Amino acid sequence: MTAIVGSGDFKFRVEPGWAKLPDDWDLKDVGGVAVDKQDRVFVFNRGDRPMIVLDRDGTVLKTWGETIFNRPHAVHLTPDGTIWCADEGDHVIHRCTLDGAVLSTLGTKGAPAPEFSGQPFNRPTQTALTPDGDILVADGYGNARVHKYGADGRWKLSWGDFGTDPGQFNVVHNITCDDDGFVYIADRENYRIQVFDTDGKFVTQWHNLFRPCGLYMHGTRQPIFFVGELGPFLAINRRYPNIGPRISVLDHKGQLLGRLGAPHAGTEDGAFIAPHTLAMDSRGDLYVGEVSYSAWEHVFPGAARPRRIRSLQKLVRIS
Repeated sequence: MTAIVGSGDFKFRVEPGWAKLPDDWDLKDVGGVAVDKQDRVFVFNRGDRPMIVLDRDGTVLKTWGETIFNRPHAVHLTPDGTIWCADEGDHVIHRCTLDGAVLSTLGTKGAPAPEFSGQPFNRPTQTALTPDGDILVADGYGNARVHKYGADGRWKLSWGDFGTDPGQFNVVHNITCDDDGFVYIADRENYRIQVFDTDGKFVTQWHNLFRPCGLYMHGTRQPIFFVGELGPFLAINRRYPNIGPRISVLDHKGQLLGRLGAPHAGTEDGAFIAPHTLAMDSRGDLYVGEVSYSAWEHVFPGAARPRRIRSLQKLVRIS
């Protein structure tokens, strides 16, 4: 029986086995996923082939990145047809062609800034493009900062600090920016999304989220957001229903429009283990990358981890 998730305007059919990968390929964790104008799906993963490019039917078109990346975390496609790849293992951001040629790099590969120093970078997590063409870098695991760079790669400013107050972060995990200049940040371990202007001035914050991790913005003015929430890892609340892992759908003011997923983590169709990244194609189909390999021991403690764990799903929009 085909699994259906969501309801109303946000209803999807799960397409099992969508990605037609050879049996000996293992994605392990999917850190980032993005879809270009041709509906090609870029899967940034922690297997032996860091970037796998698929068509919308799941057929492999190409792979690249084997000699470039250490620990893939997230990707960000820009209108000029390049892809920005956050490598938290090497503490850098690579700007690449869609065929895998490195055009430029922010940071020095393998040379992180001191942890907690606020200086770029220590385990950066994602990038976003402002309407003025500046690049914002979420930084990330070893810092609690956002750094702003000009198109020429020169640093302009930084904001953020450790903490729980507005403008502070506890794992600044994902970032995106709309055409009106609002910057949306998944402040993961503070269980919220914070909204800023492009100079770091705090605007508002959205709650009613459980460890928001993935952050996909659909549309560029008054957008709709698809938020991947990791759900609980603690023994005390791991089996609580209806707090994730799941995907929440929010409007541009943070109002809840719908949710996708099952009451608990699971490997069955329609359930999630650890939704880390999301993207949508031109037909409204949703691609969900999960860090299932890393999360397994936290979500299913004591259970033997399978040789291959599902970490990529396609959800087909039901009109």
